[in-house]
Amino acid sequence: MADDGPAGPTPGLPADWYFDAGHHRRELQQIWYRNWIYAGRASGLDQPGAFRAVDVGDQHVLVVRDGQGVLRAFHNTCRHRGAALCRESEGRFAGAVIVCPYHAWVYSLAGELLRTSSDSRGVKLQKRDFHLYEMAVTEWSGFVFVALTGAPPPFAASFDVPLGRLAAWDLDRLVLGHVFSRTMRCNWKIFWENYNECLHCPGVHPQLSQLVPIFGRGLLEERDDPHWRDHANDPDPQYKGGLRRGAASWSVDGQPGPVQFAGISGSDRQLGHVYQTSLPSMFIVGHTDYVRVVRLAPLQPELTELRVEYLFAPEALAHPQFDLHNVVDFANRVLGEDCEVCELNQRGLHAVAHARGVLMPEEYALAQLHAWIRAELQR
Repeated sequence: MADDGPAGPTPGLPADWYFDAGHHRRELQQIWYRNWIYAGRASGLDQPGAFRAVDVGDQHVLVVRDGQGVLRAFHNTCRHRGAALCRESEGRFAGAVIVCPYHAWVYSLAGELLRTSSDSRGVKLQKRDFHLYEMAVTEWSGFVFVALTGAPPPFAASFDVPLGRLAAWDLDRLVLGHVFSRTMRCNWKIFWENYNECLHCPGVHPQLSQLVPIFGRGLLEERDDPHWRDHANDPDPQYKGGLRRGAASWSVDGQPGPVQFAGISGSDRQLGHVYQTSLPSMFIVGHTDYVRVVRLAPLQPELTELRVEYLFAPEALAHPQFDLHNVVDFANRVLGEDCEVCELNQRGLHAVAHARGVLMPEEYALAQLHAWIRAELQR
């Protein structure tokens, strides 16, 4: 167990942090608008003029590829009177320009104001003072991230493991094979709390607990067991972690698809799942034959959008023996179970007698999450 976890019962976050509108706004400002946020795969944004609209809290972001092939991000807001620049969630701007649909102010794909609807009347305007509101954007391994702040933290520092941890999965060449989405009736923090513990796994995830036996014991990894030394030399997955004997991937039957990633190490292949997390918006899971990307978006204090992208090698999707349902039906079931208990957690938080919860020593990862949230709100 982690040495920096709570030594005994420790107070959790205040209950009203999960539903109070004022505090939700504070978290948007201090956490969501100051960190790197996942904005989807770069596929579909490869041609000049291609765009995608993404919501981050109550902010509307426009990501567009300019004429020089540079990816740019702007507030989806015209500098004239603030109208949204596009109605669609994605597409391609015609004529290599962005035209406001309200009063036809025209911008270049780089966000420069080119002309206004008042130009013909001789109205003089310093156009350089009215370019679109630009924000930080970066591409990494086929993923696009934006940051609403002018000074986001170093990109690599936004992940919990080195950026190259999933290099063997060739992330930049993977293609989207399936999307699962759901609007959860819970605060965004509740999903992250669920993600950071497996105490719920035996009762909530029966199939997952069979596939990953250590999860069936309510543990995330070997050293979460206070008696792990008693089994230090036992290779059984219920003690060491990883997939059950005979299984090779997260799927309905435990078997991988016909195309697997060749560069994965033997230990990662046996483990069956390698995680890379970027708070507050996403995590990536590398499996032996596919990659799963989970994105969160806070909609309201008690409403969160969950989007799950399943990525595969192009040759996997083209293989005649590829069975998409064997993969996605399993993980979608697990995520659906998580959504249900997260909503159950949310419903109980309004009790007037419940000021805050309590974290037990084995919930060290939640203690770390709570410490991160508190630090973000204080910085």
